[in-house]
Amino acid sequence: MSLIAEFSVPADSFALGHALESAPGTRVEIERLATHSREWVMPFFWVSGDDVDQFADALEDDPTVEAFETLDAFDGTYLYEIRWDDDIEQLVDEMVNRHGIVRQAIANKNEWFLKLRFTDEGFLSEFRDHFEADAFELHRKYRTTEPKDGEFGLTPEQRETLVLASELGYFSVPRNATVEDIAERLDISANSVSQRLRRAHDTLIRHTLVIDGGQLDR
Repeated sequence: MSLIAEFSVPADSFALGHALESAPGTRVEIERLATHSREWVMPFFWVSGDDVDQFADALEDDPTVEAFETLDAFDGTYLYEIRWDDDIEQLVDEMVNRHGIVRQAIANKNEWFLKLRFTDEGFLSEFRDHFEADAFELHRKYRTTEPKDGEFGLTPEQRETLVLASELGYFSVPRNATVEDIAERLDISANSVSQRLRRAHDTLIRHTLVIDGGQLDR
C-alpha cells in the first residue's frame, strides 16, 4: 500500500529560492506529470500573483535554473518550461530512485509545500535525509486504500455536483441555476446538493490553499 507524504521545505533548500525571495507576491505551482523520467518530473510550472514581472527577471539569476521559456500567458498567469541545474536534477534523481511521484508542489514566498507518493515508508525516510533536520517539516503522512486518490480530495459525488453546477450556471453572476435545478438533474434532494457543495468547497480549499490548518499564503 503506497504512502502519501505532505511536507514543507524552505525554497532555498529546494528550488527557485532566489526568484521567490525577489518576488514575494508570487505563487508557483508545478504542473504535475505522471512519469519516472528525470526530464519530465518537474519541467513545467505556473506562476501567478502580484510580482510576476519581478519573478521573471529574477529567474535569469536563479542558481537552480539552467534555462527557461515562457510557453503561455492567461490573464496574468504564466506557464514556464524550465531546465533545472545539476543540484535539482540530482534531487529529482533521488525522488525517482525512491519511487516518489509528485502529486502536488506549490511555492509561496520562501516555502514549498510538497505532496509526494512513495511506495514504501523507507523511501520517504531516505528522501527526507536529503534535507537538513530543521528544513523539512512533515505535516502528515497516510496510506491510501483507493486505487487512485480523488483529485484534490474530492469524492466522485462532490466532483459530479461541482461540475454540473458550473455547467448549469450556478456559479455565474448573475446566477443561472438554483440548488433545486441541480437536485432535479441528479435526482437527489436540494439539501443533499447544498451539503455536497459545502463539503466540496471546504475540501478544495483545504487541498489547494491550506496546509495542516494554516494558510500557505502566510
